[in-house]
Amino acid sequence: MVMVRRFEVWQVSFNPTLGSEINKIRPCVIVSPDEANRYLSTVIIVPLTSTIRNYPTRVNCVFKGKSGQLAIDQIRSIDKTRLTKKLGTLDENTNRLLCSMIVNTFTY
Repeated sequence: MVMVRRFEVWQVSFNPTLGSEINKIRPCVIVSPDEANRYLSTVIIVPLTSTIRNYPTRVNCVFKGKSGQLAIDQIRSIDKTRLTKKLGTLDENTNRLLCSMIVNTFTY
């Protein structure tokens, strides 16, 4: 089983997808806790996109010199077999913004 850690960025193959789901092969950040990542064959991810939208569920970020957004509105659980390559890790400030936005998105 692939070993992953929270806040690592991985290349993920989303195909096949349906409807308005985020698709193709793209970078995603692992947001599931390390304890779960150790034992489960799935991980919770937030996709990165280079398409900038003024959505309340997006977090601006820069990864490897490229500006984009973390698409919290596309958060989902995937099987680890969709992870194709580790690309790096998000910086601490982006990690905090991401966690804060996830809490805000799912708090009523």
